[in-house]
Amino acid sequence: MTGHTDEVIDLLQALIRNGCVNDGTAESGYEVRNADLLQTYLEGVGLEIERFEPTPRRISLVARIEGSDPKAPSLCLMGHTDVVPVSPDGWSRDPFGGELVNGEVWGRGAVDMLNLVASQAVTLRILADRGFRPRGDLVFFAVADEESGSAHGARWMADHAWDAIAADYVLTENGGLHSGTAEAPVIGVNVAEKGVAWRRLTVRGTPGHGSMPYRTDNALVKAAAVIQRFAEYRPAARFHELWRTQVDSMDLAEETRAQLLDEDRVDDYLESLPRDQSVDGVAAHLHSCTHSTFSPNVVDGRGKTNVIPDRVSIDLDVRTMPGDHAEEVAIHLREALGDLADEVEVEMLMDDDASSSRVDTRLWDSLERCVTKPFPTARLNPQFIVGFTDARIYREKGSVAYGAGLLSPTISAGEFGRRFHGHDERIDVESLRLTTDFYLDVCEDFLR
Repeated sequence: MTGHTDEVIDLLQALIRNGCVNDGTAESGYEVRNADLLQTYLEGVGLEIERFEPTPRRISLVARIEGSDPKAPSLCLMGHTDVVPVSPDGWSRDPFGGELVNGEVWGRGAVDMLNLVASQAVTLRILADRGFRPRGDLVFFAVADEESGSAHGARWMADHAWDAIAADYVLTENGGLHSGTAEAPVIGVNVAEKGVAWRRLTVRGTPGHGSMPYRTDNALVKAAAVIQRFAEYRPAARFHELWRTQVDSMDLAEETRAQLLDEDRVDDYLESLPRDQSVDGVAAHLHSCTHSTFSPNVVDGRGKTNVIPDRVSIDLDVRTMPGDHAEEVAIHLREALGDLADEVEVEMLMDDDASSSRVDTRLWDSLERCVTKPFPTARLNPQFIVGFTDARIYREKGSVAYGAGLLSPTISAGEFGRRFHGHDERIDVESLRLTTDFYLDVCEDFLR
């Protein structure tokens, strides 16, 4: 391992051990711990460092190497320092232990996305220590609250402190997976993402004593019916402009490829896939790439066992295809609910449209040049991702934002995908080395 790979490992382990768990409440996250860690790591090499705290202990950190030419394009390396909650019983190791085992760093956030934060911070420190003077500004933005919608992080920063984080180009999560063949690898870069339209659905009933349920107006029973409607809802497939490129990058039989490229046949193909853990993740991903999706994930009745509830809320995670906005989401909800629609109150929790960045840019050209250093025959493949990232906020401001890292060719896309928000999250040391070297090369290539 190179010296800077050891630094990345050490920093990643420390970030994981800080346990900045974001459960969606304003009081959670506690990203101050990772902000303090990163500031301590970055001090002493002449970097400009700023801290922003819109909510107590929800700190985002910005570090900068100022460019020599105010008119030159700027580049931001952005990574979030919060992680999602864990269910420790499902883990083989301590989810906040940050253990290095058999060439892998284990822990919550190892792939989402403390690995990239560590690589970005090490990249910035190495460049600052070398006396690197870029033409345009190089910004490192370690941001809070990405996992719950960005209200205490990037969204707040864009609204209240944009000058501190503004950049023409952004590199963030995730990218770097290999497809194709060993002789002609294809490496994904995330250039677009689905929209996010979280909704809270409230169902009301009439309270009563739990010992007399016959002919009662039970809000929980209604809520169960509402949840079942969304479990069964199947909106029509609709392809985005990058779908053909994604399908072409997969090693598929011609008939399978034809089915996946036909909006009238893709659902039948997905339904025909066997029910198997190794296949289910692939099917879910392909479905999400081609449909707006509706997942009821949280139920809150605030009730008591012996009281028939008069109010139940359901938090619905809606991810929208390009072209679906608030009006289209409302139409989807009514179609899914059918005759129950008039009994459900809908509250908007989050409503950000799908976003994308073009690839005919200087940064894309730099990525193409730099990826061929470790993989001379590789080409980049623009990807549309089904989750949301803080890239969307930069795109709203007119910046070009890509999700780009560089992972080991040995990593399976299916296995890697299961580690996001899942059990036994971990990242291999080779991917940490490749990503850090990649960031160093891109920064020097793009900003000189």
